[in-house]
Amino acid sequence: MRKLIGTAIAATAVAGLAFGAQASTLDDVKAKGHVQCGVSQGLPGFSNPDEKGNWSGLDVDVCRAVAAAIFGSGDAVKFTPLSAKERFTALQSGEVDLLSRNTTWTLSRDTALGLDFTGVSYYDGQGFMVRKDLGVKSAKELSGAAVCTNTGTTTELNVADYFRTNKMDYKVVAFEKADEVVAAYDAGRCDVYTTDQSGIAAQRTKLKEPGAHIILPEVISKEPLGPAVRHGDNQWGDIVRWTLNALITAEEFGVEKGNVASMKDSKNPEIRRLVSAEGTMCENLGLQPGCFANAIAAVGNYGEVFERNVGPSTPLGLGRGLNELWSKGGIMYSPPFR
Repeated sequence: MRKLIGTAIAATAVAGLAFGAQASTLDDVKAKGHVQCGVSQGLPGFSNPDEKGNWSGLDVDVCRAVAAAIFGSGDAVKFTPLSAKERFTALQSGEVDLLSRNTTWTLSRDTALGLDFTGVSYYDGQGFMVRKDLGVKSAKELSGAAVCTNTGTTTELNVADYFRTNKMDYKVVAFEKADEVVAAYDAGRCDVYTTDQSGIAAQRTKLKEPGAHIILPEVISKEPLGPAVRHGDNQWGDIVRWTLNALITAEEFGVEKGNVASMKDSKNPEIRRLVSAEGTMCENLGLQPGCFANAIAAVGNYGEVFERNVGPSTPLGLGRGLNELWSKGGIMYSPPFR
């Protein structure tokens, strides 16, 4: 028995050392002086570079918020554009510290791929886009259609399930890069373009005649999109998770980019904890006091991030829908800062 106990203790110690060796993302990031963030190769509203290589979008702002929480500046981040096929390998290998690339949280990705999803930054669902002159009003009329999509995505699997369930034939026209899929659809190589509805809205802006295409009413899946980190580094996962939660909580309590500095005088205890006027929320993560206030100062609260990048006044023109706060009829929700 004593030998078994000793062996168990030794094994636990070795496991602890192994975990310690893995749990060094924050140290690595600090040594580099920036967060290396994996993003899409160009999806308007979510992660898209301009002609000068400056990145913007909802997913980009999540990365900037994490950088600001650590370094005090949202500019302490570099972006690695990744295809759907290569995104997970880039995170697993350590090429990127954080994946914020319109990626769906699924069981297999959260387990077999060794990833940890740290929350939902956009609740979505898969849809279909067709040309108006095709005369189709419903996805149930798509039997025999050629369907353009990306390889290495849940989109392919959802399409297969949907057409099989509805006993319809179809042909997949798949490409690795999103721009290749859009170009193929625009050139008439397929009848249908399918991806997350937010992605359809974004990619429609790239078509020669955006107004000549309609999005069909069916939503065939749940697509909770959010940032992911490597499994095994709890501290790093907590930093990304609670930075995203801070943006959501900030909107709930009216803390904005323009007023966050004055919120230290708030009488609301949760606001005070959020902005480090009291408590040790940031120190609990291994960060300096004011980490969340810095994140909010860099990108604004979740509502500001949404409106600036994908909201009704942008080319995507998306409403809040499920992404509205829980207190306003949506399901966007953060655990308490306590």
